[in-house]
Amino acid sequence: LNFYYLILIQQLTFMIDLSFLDLAIIAAFFSATLFVGFYVSKKSSSSSSEYFLSGRNMPWWLLGISMVATTFSTDTPNLVTDIVRNNGVSGNWVWWAFLFTGLLTVFVYAKLWRRSDVSTDMEFYELRYSGWGGKFLRGFRAIYLGVIFNVMAMAGVTLAAIKIGEIMLGLDPVETILYAGSITVIFSTVGGFRGVVYTDFILFFAAMVGSIGAAYYLVNLPEVGGMTNLISNQNISDKLSILPSFDDPNLYIPLLIVPLAVQWWSSWYPGAEPGGGGYIAQRMLAAKNENHAIGATFFFNVMHYALRPWPWIIVALASLVVFPDISSIQEAFPNISEDKLGQDLAYPAMLTKLPSGLLGIVVASLGAAFMSTISTHLNWGSSYIVNDFYKQQINKDASEKELVNIGRISTVSLFVLSSLFALLLTNSLQLFEVILMFGAGTGLIFILRWFWWRINAWSEISAMFVSGFISIVLNFTYLGDYLFSDTGLFESYYKFPAVVLVTTLIWLIVTFLTKPDTTETLINFCKKTNPGGPGWERIKIEAESQNISFDTKSKDKKWSVPLGILCMLFGSFAIYSILFSTGYFIYGEINNGISFLTIGIVFSYALKYNWNKLNKLN
Repeated sequence: LNFYYLILIQQLTFMIDLSFLDLAIIAAFFSATLFVGFYVSKKSSSSSSEYFLSGRNMPWWLLGISMVATTFSTDTPNLVTDIVRNNGVSGNWVWWAFLFTGLLTVFVYAKLWRRSDVSTDMEFYELRYSGWGGKFLRGFRAIYLGVIFNVMAMAGVTLAAIKIGEIMLGLDPVETILYAGSITVIFSTVGGFRGVVYTDFILFFAAMVGSIGAAYYLVNLPEVGGMTNLISNQNISDKLSILPSFDDPNLYIPLLIVPLAVQWWSSWYPGAEPGGGGYIAQRMLAAKNENHAIGATFFFNVMHYALRPWPWIIVALASLVVFPDISSIQEAFPNISEDKLGQDLAYPAMLTKLPSGLLGIVVASLGAAFMSTISTHLNWGSSYIVNDFYKQQINKDASEKELVNIGRISTVSLFVLSSLFALLLTNSLQLFEVILMFGAGTGLIFILRWFWWRINAWSEISAMFVSGFISIVLNFTYLGDYLFSDTGLFESYYKFPAVVLVTTLIWLIVTFLTKPDTTETLINFCKKTNPGGPGWERIKIEAESQNISFDTKSKDKKWSVPLGILCMLFGSFAIYSILFSTGYFIYGEINNGISFLTIGIVFSYALKYNWNKLNKLN
């Protein structure tokens, strides 16, 4: 490792003008992450529960920081830059809309996940569904999500690292993968989930300092001229608005209406799953208790949506002054591969203008972003392969040592697959849209399966396959262009709602045409998670006929979900107000900034009041 490390530092020294300070920062950072991985390796290897959930004893603040660090990946600033350069700041509503999903998880689903006491969210299927369907879903989706979708998500992150490596370091794609991936795979494989979460704590602060420092310096470049000159520059005059123009339906419908009205509840996306799931669920399951699970997810949503996007947005806007189009980027960096040219290249292109010292911090922070996200996806995907596929389908009597070893092998394999796929991609937005479309129409099931007894395994199976099939047809065949395009029967922005509508109708029909789950399974599910609500009334009556009570302590309490939804709305309005306020202060529009800050405080107070009432019901 020491020999490899020296070679890496030597290579970086030749590629860019790194000072001794830059090298010291990078060396200290990578040494710290490797040290943490090896330090916790013994405890992480003691059992599969330790390796994937760190003994379910993590505090909210550490898990919350880990969630933020995980979503602070190398592809995120590239994706935001791509969005801003194409659609302006308002284009970010395509992912800002997922705040509703996140806060629904905070106030409704976090406690349910923690009560379920499953090891992975795939294990949920055999808890909720009976018979062959539940077993099939657990095994199939472990591979479908843990391998296929997980590899796609990691490929997007690796693609961003490749572009940064080409522009900032002069590395070819394979060199970037070898250098960036080796250290990540080593500490992920050795340290397990505990190593991932502990290093995320370091990675979070490195990434925040790097992004904020870069934004401050780059906006004050002579060619940009500071924030005031940037705001008045004609290159970005049509990119600044936080909301799209309501004069043009081709702008406000796809950029705002579809995300807020349809996308957030209907689509599955890693890190923003309706009803919780994925690596967010993994962290909730690792929390000390329900309150720590709630606290972690709420902290994550505040940081992820309200504060963190603005340094990336500022750099993206400044890039339109320095590199107004793709040809200017290509002219400045003629050695960039043709298949990697895109608007997202503007972010790493801007970072090449950083001075010594700050350059070292930013290189370390980009390494932090890459390592944090990849390590999380590797551990999360590996947990599916081990707990939900290998242990269930291959060797039910596997020892804990064998499970940990399989986890390590799958960790390395997932990284290799994602690296190979990354070499075939062009830009981050391309992959984001593909993943979003393939999950369209499935989200409502993930929300309702906790609260409606009639949903069964066939509901999910039909939705999953129909959504994927329709997405392929509409995106990769002539029929899609004929139906949804500028010259087709409908505008292209109706494509996503169409997939949602057809998928939803089909899974509803399948639900009523197939048999419900066994009463025994449904009663056991309610006893363990106590979801409550009118959707379980029939099962509750059946349980009472068998002298079974779901929760004797809460007989006289009201159902908490309506109040949880109210908290979600208050929390969303508070965070969106802070998002707007921050933006307006940055733009120098002080009155608007104060107005939205005041609105945010009012909604925050309303949230606090109702959150206290919710805690009493829970």
